[in-house]
Amino acid sequence: MCRSLRYCVSHCLYAAMTRLEETNREVNMHSSVRYLGYLARINILVAICLGLYVRWEKSADALILVIFILGLFVLGIASILYYYFSMEAASLSLSNLWFGFLLGLLCFLDNSSFKSDVKEETTKYLLLTSIVIRILCALVERICGCIHHRPTLLTTVEFLELVGFAIASTTMLVEKSMSIILLVVALAMLIIDLRMKSFLAIPNLAIFGALASLLFFTSLNIPTNPFALACFFSCLISDPLLDVYFSGLSVTERWKPYLYRGRICRRLSVISVGVIEFIFFILAAFKLGDLGLWYFVIPGFSIFGIFWMICHIIFLITLWGFHTKLNDCHKVYYTHRAENNSLDRVMASKGMRHFCLISEQLVFFSLLATAVLGAVTWQPKNGIFMSVFLIVLPLESMAHGLFHELGNCLGGTCVGYAVVIPTNFCSPDGQPTLLPPEHVQELNLRSTGMLNAIQRFFAYHMIETYGCDYSTSGLSFDTLHSKLKSFLELRTADGPRHDTYVLYYSGHSHGTGEWALAGGDALRLDTLLEWWREKNGSFCSRLIIVLDCENSQPWVKEVRKVNDLYIAVQGAEFARVVDIEEADPPQLGDFTREWVEYNCNPDNSISWSEKGRAVKAVYGVSKRWSDYTLHLPTGSDIAKHWMIYFPRVTYPLVHLANWFCGLNLFWVCKACFRCLKRLKMNWFLPTVLDTGQGFKLVKS
Repeated sequence: MCRSLRYCVSHCLYAAMTRLEETNREVNMHSSVRYLGYLARINILVAICLGLYVRWEKSADALILVIFILGLFVLGIASILYYYFSMEAASLSLSNLWFGFLLGLLCFLDNSSFKSDVKEETTKYLLLTSIVIRILCALVERICGCIHHRPTLLTTVEFLELVGFAIASTTMLVEKSMSIILLVVALAMLIIDLRMKSFLAIPNLAIFGALASLLFFTSLNIPTNPFALACFFSCLISDPLLDVYFSGLSVTERWKPYLYRGRICRRLSVISVGVIEFIFFILAAFKLGDLGLWYFVIPGFSIFGIFWMICHIIFLITLWGFHTKLNDCHKVYYTHRAENNSLDRVMASKGMRHFCLISEQLVFFSLLATAVLGAVTWQPKNGIFMSVFLIVLPLESMAHGLFHELGNCLGGTCVGYAVVIPTNFCSPDGQPTLLPPEHVQELNLRSTGMLNAIQRFFAYHMIETYGCDYSTSGLSFDTLHSKLKSFLELRTADGPRHDTYVLYYSGHSHGTGEWALAGGDALRLDTLLEWWREKNGSFCSRLIIVLDCENSQPWVKEVRKVNDLYIAVQGAEFARVVDIEEADPPQLGDFTREWVEYNCNPDNSISWSEKGRAVKAVYGVSKRWSDYTLHLPTGSDIAKHWMIYFPRVTYPLVHLANWFCGLNLFWVCKACFRCLKRLKMNWFLPTVLDTGQGFKLVKS
């Protein structure tokens, strides 16, 4: 007894000490990283103070001394607010704003007469050390998991430091100050571009760094401190640049501050983009005043200017159309918010993916037109033109990145149709017969449960519902043929066919898997596939058949032999022998209830691989199922899109869009990847197969 008690006490103490050591280790790691950040901040502050002191000492300018003393005074006020009044937000905001102002002041005060001074050299090395420590701190924070990424465009620290830096530029002439303020806005756009992980964000960063360091400040003809500028730039850009790799936020999570904005705010953002684009075009037209190269500038501006205008009319119409569709998605999202539907699923159901894939190509042409027009009308002595050019590039890059990522991550459109024929018995001639009267009530309850479950499935996954047919007397072959024909012909509101068609059947089936219909008729899988070939044609849609019937295995096996279509069959397998004392025998509807619960409840506890299950799941896919990709816009799709959204004057660009969509630059890699996926599906069929529409096919 004593030995057992001693063991329990020692075990508890060991567990407690182990947990305490782990906690201390975590706290020590987080504290070390935090202290590293404090060191970088203090290092920059010392560099600023020393740099301002050197400038006051050499120039005897009283204004620098006043600003320096005022800076120390503001730092003291911020400390008092933080430690004595617990006003952390106000304290940090004040210190960040003043920090950006002082660093900006250090960048623009002339130091050409005392560059070799010991204190100035010390300032330079302190700034370089700060850059290294700041980048190291940001990297260690992400490697150690000390950063919790949240959806935001600009953090408060970044915004206030940018504002402080812009205020520091007001000490110069108006034109030069305006150029620097616009460059600060361009830097803010670049930070947002990187944080959104836009497809062209890294090239934009390289362009910004090259133009700002080599051409912009030279064009203003002002003295600058390159080390202070590098310190300011690296402190702001290090976090979003590293987050391109380390951030685990999804596309809609990253864009949440924008996509979830109100309708008026998003409309105003489109108008603001249009105003900025117009200002850029006006500034580009100033190049026409350069008569030295009139034979190059005038024809170039005439040709590329018209091309730019057409592309950007399309660009603005595309943004406006995107927000119109997004407003429709918001209405559905807030209507079904109680059902835990995400905005991603709503956008997928509304065909947003197809819209974004086409819009991506159109925005790329706008970005290309801006780059070409900027190169043709380049003004090496106009700082305002360079700044606006560096603002426009990230804006268009963000639009391109948004359409590119939504086109790649959103699921395709899906439509569903359900048929429930509750006849469990069959006469010798094969015709389904109704249940005895005493079982009618049980039948109605079970059938109602199946209909409710499948409607819940359609609603949860935002599957457009063609209908749910329920017939206790069975359906005739002609009636079912007419219904399925109409179902397989359905198209989206934008014109193309749906990406996925889901057909659900629950009822009696023959031993070969054929659906038992009224009048002794039956529906074979070959017949259904012929109808699908007829309606699908050359379009690469896929058909998913969900069967809750006693003989679904023959169709599951037969579909694996299909070679020219994208077909999947999800079926159920009922246990032949069940201990009635332990569990009720399986019935039609049991599989539907569990399968829908599995696909609609993320917290479900259903295990399809559990031994002794009364209802098992089984599925099969056609040979080319793994080759399936969501529908990419064809030439006719782009033409229809053009007719719906754009004026006739822009139609000539449809050929250019068709050509760009037809490029296949990585066909070798895609072919190898396709072979590997086919091998996996044929030899190692996964237990759970994600359809890409939010629901899964399963097998026990």
